[in-house]
Amino acid sequence: MDRFAEADTRLPAYVRLRDTLTARIAKGEWTPDDPIPSEARLAKEFDVSIGTVRKAVDGLVEERLLERRQGSGTRVRAPSFNATLFRFFPIRERDGSPPSIPSSQIILRSATEAPQKAASVLGTRDVIKIVRLRSLSDQPVLFEEIYIPASRFAGFEALPEASLGPLLYPLYFEHFGVMVTRAADEVSFGRASDRVAQQLRIQPGDPLAVIERTALDIENTPIEWRIASGSATEFRYRSEIK
Repeated sequence: MDRFAEADTRLPAYVRLRDTLTARIAKGEWTPDDPIPSEARLAKEFDVSIGTVRKAVDGLVEERLLERRQGSGTRVRAPSFNATLFRFFPIRERDGSPPSIPSSQIILRSATEAPQKAASVLGTRDVIKIVRLRSLSDQPVLFEEIYIPASRFAGFEALPEASLGPLLYPLYFEHFGVMVTRAADEVSFGRASDRVAQQLRIQPGDPLAVIERTALDIENTPIEWRIASGSATEFRYRSEIK
């Protein structure tokens, strides 16, 4: 039975439809490559008014799950997390131009038992651990330890090396149907351990900026926890209050 038909009828029709469309997006029925069905088609499928469909779609646009593209319809939004952690480390190319997507060197990926913090966030100790070094212009900037639930990413550790690009979030979606829709970063400061210092080419004990990120999927379920470390001497933070 369709989720829309099963929903609590005490809820407004547009809310039930919004939740049904969200479930379809979560299952990968629609992707950023193709527009979702037209409002008229959805109205016919669910036997509701076009106004109800529009209100449901408007809600998903506001929640940044969908986006309207002039001339090409409404599509699943593909969030851009290309270099979001690097907003804290505004390093530029030698000619002063903004850097391209940071390079990524995978140092380790293996099934393991999650440390306490990762297990608490992800709700499981059965995880895959990814260790990688990210650089700009061959300069190491971030050393990352990343944990993802083994149940959602079975086989990640065995993916061919050639399939691993510099960005993990598109990889999560393309290979496992898991779409990251938002992430929360928490910043703190510490001192570089011998291991981190060696990777970042700094001295042990040097000041370190530490960014803990929790990434969530379309249903607000945590699907990744990572801790990224970078030299605090390069750290910058800007906030505008209006």
